[in-house]
Amino acid sequence: MDIPTRLCKTLLISSVVLYLAFISLSNRYPNCPPSHFFSPTFLKVSAPSPSSSPSNTTRRSTSKPAVTAYSPTLLSHLAFGIIGSEEAWHHRRSYIESWWRPNATHGLLFLDQPPSESLLPWSPDSPPYRVSRDLRTFLNKSDVTPQRIANGIAEVFRQVEHANLRWLVMGDDDSIFFLENLVEVLKGYDHTKYYYIGARSEFVLSNFLFSFSQGFGGAGFVLSYPLAKALVKDMDNCLMRYSHVVAADQTTMSCIADMGINLTPLEGLHQIDLRGDISGLLSSHPKVPLLSLHHFDMVEPIFPTMDRAQSTRHLMKAAKADQSRMLQQTICHDRRRNWSFSIAWGYSAHIYERIMPRSLLQYPIETFQAWLPAPGPPFYMFNTRLPSTDPWNQSADLVHKIRVISPAKRRLEKYRSECCDIIGVAGNKAEVKFRECMPQDLMA
Repeated sequence: MDIPTRLCKTLLISSVVLYLAFISLSNRYPNCPPSHFFSPTFLKVSAPSPSSSPSNTTRRSTSKPAVTAYSPTLLSHLAFGIIGSEEAWHHRRSYIESWWRPNATHGLLFLDQPPSESLLPWSPDSPPYRVSRDLRTFLNKSDVTPQRIANGIAEVFRQVEHANLRWLVMGDDDSIFFLENLVEVLKGYDHTKYYYIGARSEFVLSNFLFSFSQGFGGAGFVLSYPLAKALVKDMDNCLMRYSHVVAADQTTMSCIADMGINLTPLEGLHQIDLRGDISGLLSSHPKVPLLSLHHFDMVEPIFPTMDRAQSTRHLMKAAKADQSRMLQQTICHDRRRNWSFSIAWGYSAHIYERIMPRSLLQYPIETFQAWLPAPGPPFYMFNTRLPSTDPWNQSADLVHKIRVISPAKRRLEKYRSECCDIIGVAGNKAEVKFRECMPQDLMA
């Protein structure tokens, strides 16, 4: 047998062996992640264009496919569509201005009518505004609020579409977004695919009445560029198809579902379908980045000594320092005093005069009430615990100030909490220092 023949036979046998090994491993490990799971960027592979030369028609092309590496998502890749009313904007503008960054944030506010003289000249700290399209004649109905909000997707997309647009973020005029966290989370999604990202309501009945499959708009929902573009093309037809629907988010969900796309749920977006004091919820935030808060008009000010506008600005001061830790619950124990500390970074601190496990402290204290009267439990989409009735000792009552020391760098471990050490308690002050958790910390 000549050398070329032996070489071809060897290559053929090697190829068969590798193929069989691949099939065996694929059957054994069917859930292996795709290759892009391990890469910080997404790769787009394009097949080479066929040559027009007749001489190449009988040859196999040896050119490699073109590979495009996408850079990480930035704030400039996002555009925001805020749907509001002229009447409410007079007091809600403070919510939006707390997080909006002029000349850095792209997007528009859509009002139901032109702003009155008291809102003019228009504040440069607010998003640029437009007046929503009047759909009453088109849909032959007087109340077009549900369809107006869905149509807002098309209106903002057509006016903010640009070469670098990757994500369209929709919200209400009382939606508060945390931009760095939002950008960081969206880096993990492929913007070239069809994505409808959102959150369900915290209140079980809201999901039941509308849909467990919709992203609630006050919490904010996110559309990838390809999905937004396709949705906009069919928007008028969809508005007519669902002109009978009386819920805005259900209209949007229905239009998207008709395209074969379902909701991708994302924790960290908060509809806040709750009433009263929501400090218990905010003090035990899930181990995910805080992305949005909604319904500030419907709950008590989150800082008792401030009004709602002041509370919003105060919260965003902490967010400006470090959004990666915002509201993240950190728990540590002072075994000498038999105390447990639970700290929601940038918001609140609790001292319990006994050692309590993390598995219990992670449940929000039920300081709030249900959004609507409900026939009975379950009321919420999460477990809660009742406020403690244990009497506090005099020693804990003396502590009026807790100083928290945290690392200056952003947290990269998004889905696991930090731990902390009690540096000291002296007089009415306590000092706590954050650090990464170690195995011995997880025993309590």
